[in-house]
Amino acid sequence: MKEQDQEIIREFLVESHENLVRLDRELVELEKHPGDAALLASIFRTFHTIKGTCGFLAFGTLEKITHQAENILSQLRDGKRQLDPCVVSLILETVDAVRTILGAIEIAGNEGSDRFEELTERLRACAQGTTQAAPSAALKAEEETARASSVADSNIRVPVGLLDKLMDLVGELVLTRNQILQFNTQREDAALNTTSQRLNLITTELQEGVMKTRMQPIGMVWNKLPRVVRDMAVALGKQVRLEMYGAETELDRTIIEAIKDPLVHLVRNSCDHGIEPPDVRARAGKSPQGTLTLRAFHEGGQVNIEIGDDGAGIDVAAVRKKAAEKGLLRSPERVTDREVVKIIFQPGFSTAKKVTNVSGRGVGMDVVKSNIEKIGGVVDVLSKPGQGTTVKLKIPLTLAIIPALFVESGRELFAIPQVNLLELIRMDGDSLDKQIEYVLGTPVYRRRGNLLPVANLNQVLDLEPSRTGDPMSMVVVQAEDRQFGLLVDGINDTQEIVVKPLGQQLKGVSVFSGATIMGDGRVALILDVVGIGHQSGVLTENREHSQMAAEQKSQTAEEHQRLLLFSAGSFERLAVPLSLVARLEEFPRSTLERAGGHDVVQYRGGLLPLVNLPGVLEPGRAQPIEADPAQVIVFRDNESSIGLVVDRIVDIVEEIVTARQRSAVKGLLGSGVIGSKVADFLDLHYVMRTAAADWSSGAASPTGGKRVLIADRSSFSRGLIRGGLDMAGYTVTEAGSVEEAIHVMERQTVDVVVAAVNLPSASLRNAMDARPQWSAIPILALADSAEQVQGGAIEDCQSKFDREAMLASLTRLSMAIAPKSARAGVGV
Repeated sequence: MKEQDQEIIREFLVESHENLVRLDRELVELEKHPGDAALLASIFRTFHTIKGTCGFLAFGTLEKITHQAENILSQLRDGKRQLDPCVVSLILETVDAVRTILGAIEIAGNEGSDRFEELTERLRACAQGTTQAAPSAALKAEEETARASSVADSNIRVPVGLLDKLMDLVGELVLTRNQILQFNTQREDAALNTTSQRLNLITTELQEGVMKTRMQPIGMVWNKLPRVVRDMAVALGKQVRLEMYGAETELDRTIIEAIKDPLVHLVRNSCDHGIEPPDVRARAGKSPQGTLTLRAFHEGGQVNIEIGDDGAGIDVAAVRKKAAEKGLLRSPERVTDREVVKIIFQPGFSTAKKVTNVSGRGVGMDVVKSNIEKIGGVVDVLSKPGQGTTVKLKIPLTLAIIPALFVESGRELFAIPQVNLLELIRMDGDSLDKQIEYVLGTPVYRRRGNLLPVANLNQVLDLEPSRTGDPMSMVVVQAEDRQFGLLVDGINDTQEIVVKPLGQQLKGVSVFSGATIMGDGRVALILDVVGIGHQSGVLTENREHSQMAAEQKSQTAEEHQRLLLFSAGSFERLAVPLSLVARLEEFPRSTLERAGGHDVVQYRGGLLPLVNLPGVLEPGRAQPIEADPAQVIVFRDNESSIGLVVDRIVDIVEEIVTARQRSAVKGLLGSGVIGSKVADFLDLHYVMRTAAADWSSGAASPTGGKRVLIADRSSFSRGLIRGGLDMAGYTVTEAGSVEEAIHVMERQTVDVVVAAVNLPSASLRNAMDARPQWSAIPILALADSAEQVQGGAIEDCQSKFDREAMLASLTRLSMAIAPKSARAGVGV
């Protein structure tokens, strides 16, 4: 049974048990007041609801019993018969029978043996008036009703208003927690320190618990889309098949409410503008039936939603012509195709030849974009002529409590949502003018070979300018599909903040998205990164130049790697993938403690184990941590964290790694040239196993030269595996779910799949076997034991922690498929 079907049945059981409890009470009350029409109508509606749901779920016995009881209640409601104790007893007996059948469904998944034929016949005879209703001697009601339903007892219904109130109270608690923690840093009180840390831990756990109660699967929104697609297809004379992946992906209910209308509009738009009529598709060599695909998955603390169709794609020439007619393009011939496609989000823009009740008024896509951006999301559109169009949405998990970076500018404090942050750069005040260049009047910063538009927050908000020569910091942020640098006077710490809406007087100010209360009671405004970008002009000026640069960069994205460079001991240039790094921290040496014979530090409500990296790489030169403050790289995998103590953070780079060479030094994967200089790649797998044996993570590092897809729900594990494969010369892509893995293989060649045990490898294998071009792709499963592999024709399985075995296995698999690499091409 599908997981979605199980969830529907679970909801049916919970709701039905609640209805039965109410029926017991109402039937007894009806016997006392037989003339109460409202009470009788309520009882009738409850039986009707149960009967209708039984028919939908194909529970035949339940449907027959409740249908006959409904007939008797209909006669009572219409005044065709009088209520008497025997009829009440018969209906109550029916309630007991329904309760018994529900218990069987919950335990065994079916209605069990048909023990209620005699009851059904007595109900039918009573409804037909051929016999008097009499209680049965085939049932012991008191024994049946005594068996409580576990699913009903383990679930309660809570009003949404109460959940919202709890969320507000937790938000106030978070604010109070922040105030106490800030007060604690100013005191030398051991008792207060212990109490505040305990409060921090409890508040965090309570916050997570309340947040989970507000989470709902996106399938709650998707459930009505099949009807929308069906109605649209009938109205337009088209054939459309709807496929949905990731319906279990959860979001906060406030986000669910915000994306309902945009999703419906995007689906309607795909049916209308995307998928062609059957005769047009047939002439183009396509199946007459078009496919509309919805995908949802978590990635990087956000939810990704994709709405794609296999239609004709966006007619770029038509959009360019229409945009020029409307004056939206000053130089149409100089604008890139990708930029032209995004004009569909302009207000009032439409290429429809006539206005219908479906489209043509130019209202919709601009509203979609504004509504998604209003909740901190990003909209992007990709289109290929003749192959289809995909709209991608990136939205936050929740809006109530978010992590944010606090910055100072013009003697004011501001918060930037962490979801918008990419990088922090320290700027030298004395040479600031030399570091900032100008292109067509726009300030830019040369960042690793690329020009980054720059905005000065003091100038954008008309604040007091910083003094000449004072050092400044640059916050590199993501806005829409663009990046730009925001110059600020200083950078504080990150905190979880409670988002407070702005007052009515500030609703029209586009540069702020809300406010929050600091630990010291001050109010800090939350910056709207998109609004800042538009206000400063960095998102509107020079768009063509930056877009071309972005397209060139995307073409070589697979070759570039974002790396953190640092030094430790005699190793002056070490590198790890930036995607594995959770945070960079500095800890005063006085805060370091010893626990269990190891260095630790109290960190975010828990203990962070510290590993002195020079001592791991050079055991003979092992030394205690002496630097003050200690430079620490924090890595996090699910609920576990560990900190590597290094000598110095050198840089963050995005470069093509060349001239790779394997290393025999334990703790190093190998060496490579990064930005014209040699760097050693740290073997995190070895470091973690050596310094912290209880840290569970896995990696694979075979040799070869093929394309490998890593499928693992843990982004940290994927990063570890990728590090070894990159050093071996593989071209690597990643996926966090079966659906995402399929999505990747639809768009690029894959030679071998490395699937962790936390992914259902059998369903991945079945999905691959369903398409001839993927059926020969081998799967290497990574597990703690062979028994954990979930069936399916998996070519090989290795222990997640046996690096050499995985190397050998992947080498063997990649060599075996050498002549077949062309079979996994793009396309469905």
